[in-house]
Amino acid sequence: MIHLASRVPDPAVRRLSATLYGYAFLSDLVLLYPLYVVLFADTGLSVGQISSLFVLWSAAGILFEVPSGAWADVVSRRLLLCLAPLVTAAGFALWVLLPSYPAFAVGFLLWGAGGALVSGALEALVWTELARLDASDRYARVLGRARTAGVLGVVVTGVLAGPVFAVGGYPAVGAGSVLACLLAATVATRFPEHRRPPVTPPLVTPSAASPDDAASPVAPSSPDDQDDQHDHDDELTWSETLRAGVRQVRTRPPVRAAVLLVAVVAADWGALDEYTPLLALDTGVGARAVPLLLLLLWAGVTVGGLLAPVGERLGRRGYAALLALVAVALAGGALVRHPAGFVLLAVAFAAAQLATVLADARLQARITGGSRATVTSLAGMLTDVLIIGTYAGYGLVATVAGNAVAFAVAGGAYLVMALLLIRRRRAAAVRGGVAAAAARGPG
Repeated sequence: MIHLASRVPDPAVRRLSATLYGYAFLSDLVLLYPLYVVLFADTGLSVGQISSLFVLWSAAGILFEVPSGAWADVVSRRLLLCLAPLVTAAGFALWVLLPSYPAFAVGFLLWGAGGALVSGALEALVWTELARLDASDRYARVLGRARTAGVLGVVVTGVLAGPVFAVGGYPAVGAGSVLACLLAATVATRFPEHRRPPVTPPLVTPSAASPDDAASPVAPSSPDDQDDQHDHDDELTWSETLRAGVRQVRTRPPVRAAVLLVAVVAADWGALDEYTPLLALDTGVGARAVPLLLLLLWAGVTVGGLLAPVGERLGRRGYAALLALVAVALAGGALVRHPAGFVLLAVAFAAAQLATVLADARLQARITGGSRATVTSLAGMLTDVLIIGTYAGYGLVATVAGNAVAFAVAGGAYLVMALLLIRRRRAAAVRGGVAAAAARGPG
């Protein structure tokens, strides 16, 4: 029998979801996205100077990621989500008002800081609010739709940037970007935020864990590792919260494994996305056709985010198959060296987006205590580090063998992860059989 009192209060969930989707859309509705490299070049920067700005941007994300995550665990996460677009807007305004290398550098530092304020805080707030409403099982689908809203923001940006630039040049594009950031900050004020004291989970033996839970890519691990469903402010200082988050990753294998999975799954295709225009040109199409091929990839990313409810039903073996699909589709689509290969690449990007959403849901389900944003930010920092490593590796392989081979090699990381997951599943099954035999005793 279903008790009405136990049902999820749908209006509250809808309000949270709508706010999240609006925030994600406006955060990516930045008219400078397709034009900022052109702005740098028109200002007179060399390719080397532009590359140094990208390195500075990545370094800023790594530098600010974890400290801001710990901050999100000791102050209002909603406040940080309001501040983030304002910090980013200041950087965009600086770019168009004082276009120069120093201004671009400061702008990237501000952009990196703004992104770090969101990373960790957003996921932690959404999970905590859904858990408070007894709807944490909806986290993956809500996050997937939020990622899709962000993709739609990028698509709309691509449509509007050209006409706005034609009318008002860089000042108009910059003003539009700042306006979108201000609107995102306004929407962020509507995020609900509640914190509750933690509920101490009952002590059980590891053998009581369900094998089905261990096989699922998004289900919590054993009850000892289960989230208490409510984050809290333990009145810890910033440094204490930071140490607590690092300690959780270091001492709890399920959390550490989830952090590593998020980083590996998100970093590889996140880095490859930057090289898709070069891969498109290598197929022999002209520059005008490149946006159409990239539109296929964005369509794939959109579909991947919307498939989160289906992906939640995947067990460990199904999730491993999903990662293998990413590897095969990436390699196949790139090595075809034909525009039609971008259909396979779109499939790869859809599967990678779905795998990323599911990995994030798994991580949130395994974090306990009041350091949720800190742990999530640790995953974000590791992702940034791996992205830089992928940039370096891609550059080396592409220089020797071309973009297509570099794509195929980079996609191999997903195949390795798939094999590791299958191996862990078999090892867990063997351990479970041994434990069951020991429990039955001799005879």
